[in-house]
Amino acid sequence: MKTAVTRRTVLKGLGTAVALPWLESLAGAAPAAAAGPPRRLAFLYVPNGVNMADWTPKAAGPLGELPAILKPLEGVKSHLTVISGLACDKARANGDGPGDHARAMSAFLTGRQPRKTHGADIKVGMSADQHVAAAVGDATRFPSLELGIERGLNAGNCDSGYSCAYSANLSWRSESTPNAKETDPKLVFDRLFGGNDPKDVAEARAKRDLFNKSVLDFVNEDAKGLDKTLGQGDRKKLDEYLTSVREVEQRIEKARAGAGKPAARPNMPAPTGVPKDVQEHIRLMGDLLVLAFQTDLTRVATFPLANDGSNRPYKMLEVAEGHHELSHHGSDPKKLEKIRKINTFHVEQLAYLLGRMAAVKEANGTTLLDNAMVVYGSGIGDGNRHNHDDLPILVAGKGGGSLAAGRHVVFPKRDDTPLTNLYLALFERMGAAAKSFGDSTGVLKI
Repeated sequence: MKTAVTRRTVLKGLGTAVALPWLESLAGAAPAAAAGPPRRLAFLYVPNGVNMADWTPKAAGPLGELPAILKPLEGVKSHLTVISGLACDKARANGDGPGDHARAMSAFLTGRQPRKTHGADIKVGMSADQHVAAAVGDATRFPSLELGIERGLNAGNCDSGYSCAYSANLSWRSESTPNAKETDPKLVFDRLFGGNDPKDVAEARAKRDLFNKSVLDFVNEDAKGLDKTLGQGDRKKLDEYLTSVREVEQRIEKARAGAGKPAARPNMPAPTGVPKDVQEHIRLMGDLLVLAFQTDLTRVATFPLANDGSNRPYKMLEVAEGHHELSHHGSDPKKLEKIRKINTFHVEQLAYLLGRMAAVKEANGTTLLDNAMVVYGSGIGDGNRHNHDDLPILVAGKGGGSLAAGRHVVFPKRDDTPLTNLYLALFERMGAAAKSFGDSTGVLKI
């Protein structure tokens, strides 16, 4: 007789809890199996706008040939909804003068005008991810997950009189409290796969560091016992999943210790660090996001690929100038070509993430990508103009069958359709319906 358990089954060991993906052999008559896989929602943000001429599909309707920047997404085109004509009015000055980058990032998920201050009296609004987390977060171990690549500051003047908190944070728990993002993959991994007892978690981490142990070594006995109850297909799925967990763990360790043979570990806490290679950094965080969604540790996440106003150079793309500097391109063809390289690089990382999601098989013949909605975009349209209308926005995934993807949806620029109208539509699909949010005027029809 098969035991009915939920998809949140975990393998446990000292200070370790490795959540499992959906397994048919264990689904039985569990309510989660009857309801189907849960829907997940993620928000990915890119700074400084994009070159819209290389972003926007030629016509509304079914997606044909993808424009230059979106070409890396060809393999998941049937899961894309590109949306043109949305605006973020609260990222505009509206009488507050310069500071477009701070306003763009802080208003992107809140739909609220940030108070212009670089003191402690910051104020903007609760973000869309936290609205959903408040409604569905009780169903998972973590109500939401906040990831990032650039740490940033939460105090000081970073943009024309605006606090650094505005340009460094995408997720806001309340109007005055940002959710700090985690940029260290090691800490994210330990958070996801650590147990609930802080003492046990610390002891397990110390043992792993001292003896070069894997997190999987601590749940080995549990895994062996579970393996006996699984069908052949699920045994393969479990093996693939645990292999992916170990592969991510090894990449994190390599990033911390450097290539080659691991250095001898001193009798002290190992230092943390992030990969020097920005692509590996982004992809590691993306893999952790996929694992968190796959095992239903959370259903809501935010992941800015850089802070707005970021002036990071991309030397591996032969772009030595800073991103923000180049975004003020003045229509210079050479600068536009470099902006295209940066924009394309970011979309390539999105394509990697979506590919990993598409490879995760779930119930009813679906994939994780089928059951997700991944919003990707920026609070600035063209970086040179600093405009906040006709934003570069797409939604990847099918929202559990609720989204008819593979389309380019166009709303007239003159209508200034609020970006928050999109969020109302996504709220409904996530079981977190709201009458209004931020500066919304109605539910977007997509």
